[in-house]
Amino acid sequence: MPPNTVLKSGDKNPLVAVLRKRLSLEGDLPSDKIGSDVVDAELTAAIKRFQARHGLPESGAMREKTLEALNVSALTRHRQLAASAQRLMGTTFPFGERYVVVNIPSATVEAVESGQVSRRYVAIVGKADRPSPTLETRISAVNLNPTWTVPVSLIKKDIIPHVRRDPSYLDKMKIRILDAKGQEIDPQSLDWSTQKVASYTLRQDPGVLNSLGQMRIDMPNKEAVYMHDTPTKRLFAQDSRFHSSGCVRVADIASFAEWLLRDTSGPAGGWTKAAIETAISSTVRQDIRLEKPVPVTWVYLTGYATKDGTVHFRKDVYGLDDLKLEPDAKTLDVPATSSIAPRRS
Repeated sequence: MPPNTVLKSGDKNPLVAVLRKRLSLEGDLPSDKIGSDVVDAELTAAIKRFQARHGLPESGAMREKTLEALNVSALTRHRQLAASAQRLMGTTFPFGERYVVVNIPSATVEAVESGQVSRRYVAIVGKADRPSPTLETRISAVNLNPTWTVPVSLIKKDIIPHVRRDPSYLDKMKIRILDAKGQEIDPQSLDWSTQKVASYTLRQDPGVLNSLGQMRIDMPNKEAVYMHDTPTKRLFAQDSRFHSSGCVRVADIASFAEWLLRDTSGPAGGWTKAAIETAISSTVRQDIRLEKPVPVTWVYLTGYATKDGTVHFRKDVYGLDDLKLEPDAKTLDVPATSSIAPRRS
């Protein structure tokens, strides 16, 4: 098949029969639909089901990442499930009426209620070299218009190099330098050729430039990580969302906060999304303590099954499965640049 070939609905190709058999083995296509070498709506739907289970864009097109996922061996998939199950062994997490789950490889946040996912949010999690940790704790408060105290590690890795390149960086980003007594220090009075600046407190003012965005979800833990908003919301639209320094950024975080604050007294009508957004627009720092803390767990599951028995897989971005991917004896011998797609209207 020539590179960049797109097979449309009704087209024939001998590789379509191979694809049908592969999707049938995965359980995404009924066994009575194999054998045909014609692209049809049922095949396209099966490809989309496969893509959904692997966290891929549900395009129905056989492009590089979908082909890569299809060519992972059954042995590797088994090991992913086993490794994920092993990481959950011994958990003491209080799965109760309401709780929150962050699955790091999926880069998603799920608000669970009565055993069902009530709300699901796209998230941004830690980079491979700054991974988000697994943990279990409780969400205790929602901070509106927060300040951000820059961690020492980020002062050394990010802030100092930025200031060396651009002395006005701190002023542009509304970051203040404070000494041990809380008094503000002039950045120009410090020696930026060393890392001694890391001994000071660097704090970013609330506002649209704040690295935490307009909201922080407080969840005390020994890793000193949390969930928060972000000024760079364009990253939520990416398929691969591993960009943070360990914390979890949440899309539509006002909706998430509304769910968290459901049982917490607030303005007339309670802490609705509209009430939260109104409080944020005031630009005043406000800490809202949950009357009923909500359990939260950050997990690392590259293989898992949902309640309906559907098995899902995600890439082992942090290499925690300790797997060496092995070529499948029944892989699709199709150029990675080829694709099978439905006719576009």
